[in-house]
Amino acid sequence: MENVHILAQRTPSRGDYIPFATDQYVSQAPEQPNTLVEKLQTTLEVNGILDIFAGYVKRITDLAGLQFHSSQGLFQMHQSDNQLKPYTFDLELNGQHLGQLVYFSKYSLSGTIRARLMQLHTCLLYPLRNALMYHRVLQLATKDTLTGLYNRSQFNEYLETKLERSRRHHRNFSLMLLDLDNFKQVNDKYGHKKGDEVLIEFANILTSSIRATDAVFRFGGDEFAVLIDDPAFTTNKVIAERIMDRVNECNLLAKHEVTTSIGFTLASSQDCSNEIFARADGGLYKAKEAGRNCARAV
Repeated sequence: MENVHILAQRTPSRGDYIPFATDQYVSQAPEQPNTLVEKLQTTLEVNGILDIFAGYVKRITDLAGLQFHSSQGLFQMHQSDNQLKPYTFDLELNGQHLGQLVYFSKYSLSGTIRARLMQLHTCLLYPLRNALMYHRVLQLATKDTLTGLYNRSQFNEYLETKLERSRRHHRNFSLMLLDLDNFKQVNDKYGHKKGDEVLIEFANILTSSIRATDAVFRFGGDEFAVLIDDPAFTTNKVIAERIMDRVNECNLLAKHEVTTSIGFTLASSQDCSNEIFARADGGLYKAKEAGRNCARAV
């Protein structure tokens, strides 16, 4: 691969940068491509790779923002300004479509600059592919594969973190446990595929009912949990009522007569994880005893 020349002086008639040889820019000359590859291989974080790559691209053209769109989500460089005109490039490796790399710049990208960027993409492909594979492994380890919610192992970590913060900052939080009423009959009558559809719909209801500071988990089967920043029971009650209303309004769940029972408790800095869970589970048991399709606090 040929060396990448410094492109620094903008020519308005071309709308881009052209080679501009001065001592200032010679001293900032980019490393050889193999050096860039070595730097990109120092991290398996996709955002970190984009930061390294963006630093290199900035020596070639004016760059305000850089994003990467893939099936695993959206990633971007630190402090990416995405308000300017986007320039999109598809990234493929051995016939596999990795995603789209989007540059944001206040200047147009000429054919020369586009060609330079595409040369640099060859340095980016393998490190980026490896980072995506690593990200996928982490997702499989921490996420429920059916619903995309955090799994039980992540719940345990989140709960311990919440407790530690509660002890340090004396800030209470709530634990909510939920399961689906009449869910077994859906699997028995219509099969597990329909049951999976019900679980996914319920997971969507949960994620749409909470705030950005809260977190939802699936333990397995039809058992779910929500950790809520809540200095009093007020927030917890509002979220519980919102969830039950949306379940009752959902056509799919209503069709199969599926509702939800909820138990919740307010944690404090004096609690341990087992005590918190036992109280919330007791609230769930009370909701079942009360006829289901309701919420009870302990």
